[in-house]
Amino acid sequence: MNEWPNGWSGDQGNRYGRGSSGEPEGARAMPQVQRHTGPGRPRQEPPLPPSLSPHRGRGATVPPQQSQGYDGAYGDGYNTGQVYGGGRGGHAGGYDGGYSARPRPDWGRRIKRTLVVLAVVLLVASVGTYFWADSKLRGEVDLSKVIDRPEGGDGTNYLIVGSDSREGMSDEEKKKLHTGSADGKRTDSMMILHDGSNGPTLISLPRDSDVEIPSFIGSDSGKKYPATGRHTKLNAAYAEDGPELLVRTVEHNTKLRIDHYVEIGFAGFANIVDALGGVEMDIPKAFKDKWSGADFQAGKQTLNGQQALAFVRTRHAFAGSDLDRTKNQQKFLASLASQAATPGTILNPFKLYPTMGAGLDTLIVDKDMGLWDLGRMFFAMKGVTSGDGASMNMPVSGSRGGNLVWDQAKLRKLVQQLNNDEKVTVTAD
Repeated sequence: MNEWPNGWSGDQGNRYGRGSSGEPEGARAMPQVQRHTGPGRPRQEPPLPPSLSPHRGRGATVPPQQSQGYDGAYGDGYNTGQVYGGGRGGHAGGYDGGYSARPRPDWGRRIKRTLVVLAVVLLVASVGTYFWADSKLRGEVDLSKVIDRPEGGDGTNYLIVGSDSREGMSDEEKKKLHTGSADGKRTDSMMILHDGSNGPTLISLPRDSDVEIPSFIGSDSGKKYPATGRHTKLNAAYAEDGPELLVRTVEHNTKLRIDHYVEIGFAGFANIVDALGGVEMDIPKAFKDKWSGADFQAGKQTLNGQQALAFVRTRHAFAGSDLDRTKNQQKFLASLASQAATPGTILNPFKLYPTMGAGLDTLIVDKDMGLWDLGRMFFAMKGVTSGDGASMNMPVSGSRGGNLVWDQAKLRKLVQQLNNDEKVTVTAD
């Protein structure tokens, strides 16, 4: 009686390849199993799959099968055709792609895709920001109402006005900023900024300048008022009939055409400074002024919105009164523009949006002025202190009734140089 399990016999040499019925099994691959055929016993190779058949096609060659046993020593190793992957599709030399090496990542392509995505995001954000900011500009000044205008020259001329408007300010804010509570609004500072190919030029117009009020069309009534030869302070023109009459008066007395008008009130000015985190100034001499709330020590310091407003409004602390004040205004505005028009502000949304929001809400411009023109103005202002531009007061020759009289000879030469976009050589001294 055979005590071996089904398919086994006492003959160790013949025990392989028989199933439970005692019939020989067909050849099959057994991974990582090496069969020792023993001396003198031929190896029984399983049939090659069709893909590796030597009769598959003309000129096809099949690599010879390696030994499935040790062949006396360790031989050539495992069978590469049937033991590894032969039953998975017959690909010689390894698994049939299920365990093939992954391709190395194409970092160049990934970087390009990332840059493209970033460029698209920045473009969309920039376009959205542009239209958002452009829609917030208050284009309330109609320069088409200005009559008898002089011919334009080369370059662009901006009339920049700081008004004492208290629009939107609470009583507490008025007290804090020392603005007073006067009704209406007047011009607290006026400047002409010329932007041309020879660098920007910033010219301060003292508010106590003696000017003639010309004929004009009423901004609200539409009525024409004839010239009477009346002389008054420059800021009185604004108080009398607003920005249109101020532009008309400046053009009549200088013979220089104004291309754009920009005005900002007290609150907007202070908010812009605070949104920027303050503006650094180097104050050469300590001074105080109870009227503006100024109280400064000499040296470098960072001014917040309240301090900045006090700095540009102070005039009682200076012997030269309005002329000294205009110099401080020029110096501060140039520093403000220099710090606002930097990558650290423009590319930082946490600074850009608060700064633009603070300024655009109270900024009044002419109807033809867009955000692009405003940006050019700020960069031109920045150029005033970069060495490419210059700043000066309007040349003065004396006074009349307490008002400052402009030097007409220097004024004509200055306007000629600006209109021809030449380098300005005129000085206020």
